[in-house]
Amino acid sequence: MSIYKISIGLAALAIGFASFADHHKSKGSDWPMWGRTPDRNMIGEAKNLPVNVEPGDYVSGTDDIDLSTTENVLWVAKLGSQAYGNVTVAGGKVFAGTNNESPRDPKQLGDRGVLMAFNEDTGEFEWQLLIPKLGAGKVSDWEYVGLCSSPAVEGDKVYVVTNRGEAVCLDLNGLANGNDGPFQDEANYMSADGNPVELTNGHADILWIYDMREELGVFPHNVSSCSPLVVGDLLYVSTSNGVDWSHNNIPAPFSPALVALNKTTGGLVGEEASQVSERVLHASWSSPAYGDINGTPLIIWGGGDGICYGFEPKPVVGSEGYEILNEVFRYDANPPEYRMKEGKPIKYATYPGPSEIISTVVVHDDKAFALIGQDPEHGDGVGMLSAIDASMKGDITGKAIWTYKDIGRTVSTPSIYNGMIFVAEYDGDIHCLDVDTGKVNWVHATDSRIWGSTLVADGKVYLPNEDGQLVVLAATKEKKELATVEFFTPIYSSPVVAKDVLYIATQTHLYALKKGGK
Repeated sequence: MSIYKISIGLAALAIGFASFADHHKSKGSDWPMWGRTPDRNMIGEAKNLPVNVEPGDYVSGTDDIDLSTTENVLWVAKLGSQAYGNVTVAGGKVFAGTNNESPRDPKQLGDRGVLMAFNEDTGEFEWQLLIPKLGAGKVSDWEYVGLCSSPAVEGDKVYVVTNRGEAVCLDLNGLANGNDGPFQDEANYMSADGNPVELTNGHADILWIYDMREELGVFPHNVSSCSPLVVGDLLYVSTSNGVDWSHNNIPAPFSPALVALNKTTGGLVGEEASQVSERVLHASWSSPAYGDINGTPLIIWGGGDGICYGFEPKPVVGSEGYEILNEVFRYDANPPEYRMKEGKPIKYATYPGPSEIISTVVVHDDKAFALIGQDPEHGDGVGMLSAIDASMKGDITGKAIWTYKDIGRTVSTPSIYNGMIFVAEYDGDIHCLDVDTGKVNWVHATDSRIWGSTLVADGKVYLPNEDGQLVVLAATKEKKELATVEFFTPIYSSPVVAKDVLYIATQTHLYALKKGGK
């Protein structure tokens, strides 16, 4: 790539940095990306959120919920049979990733990844992106897992990572306002049987596609899972590059684990050159975060090698002559005793061994908060929460201010609120610590596995678990249980809030919760 190409959008990027805070502050009532804001802190702006919720009963003989039997439910929309993609709310629409087991297009059946868009006020289905499977099975595109990416919305553009390892830009309004952009082949892209899809207003309008497998040679492990980050004119995406079926071989050790794309064209602008893929333990699934640290903008990201990185956002030409994301610090989120014992490496996926970073690193007050964990299929194991100095002052940047080891592996992203950090671990416990010192305030056991992340909003902590429970606690230094709501199916995604409405995506249904409901 030429110096000219890398310069595309960088002037606008600088302007974007300058207006960054104001731009996102104005969108505070929406939830336009994973974590709501680019620092990825799971905090929502809301008031008068419900505590007591009755999910209701099924309409006889159907999968529909009878709203007359609910309490504090605004609307319910049917998803597929599995839903791991966290909800995004922006532009009057609610987006959720799922599979195709509740097909909205009766002519397009079978296993797919699906991004569904619903009307924010009514829950009515508006359009969907159908994504055919890779055909590689569990090794790169696990059956029936569907779409795991939480989209990022900016203006009238929707950015998402597909189960095929693609970064895709979509029109917010689908095909309802015409087929826009240079990409005009939606009918063939969304087809799984070779027959073009009969396009309607209920289908997505694709503006561009960047195929990371084709362009970068990456090998996604199990599934592609990243929520894109937009800063200025650039889109940052992790590639999910990882190991093969044996878990011992890395098919693409020299392919990047994190890239920057031009958000308008989808062209590659830069990539990490920190050799993350050579050290990857399983896959690089974590989503990047952004922070303005003492006036210095940084992309902060957790690698599949268990290391937290800080990168300059603007790509530069590296020593090998191509455009890279310049690394300014790295921090191993695994303590040495998780890596080695008696001079020998500890085997991965064993209880005492090292882990990657799957949850998203949160940026707060010149610190980065990173947690280690593994694919839940690997079971329990040792974990650690690290508060990392990201201040860019002197030689201490990239070192731990404090660590907390009384926590197991986690795939959950933390919430930082009012001097406290709330985080869940996979074994079912919620931890509340002092954010400055790491001192424990309390630990609450939910007695169920936890895949989702804590949400703090309206002075409450909301957290779902695998038993289909939504646990509600007070966001205070003294533990106070407020409620436990029982849903019908497991919940593997995370709650979000927008415009005083709480959104919960179970494996099969998307709930919009509001006091008073309809």
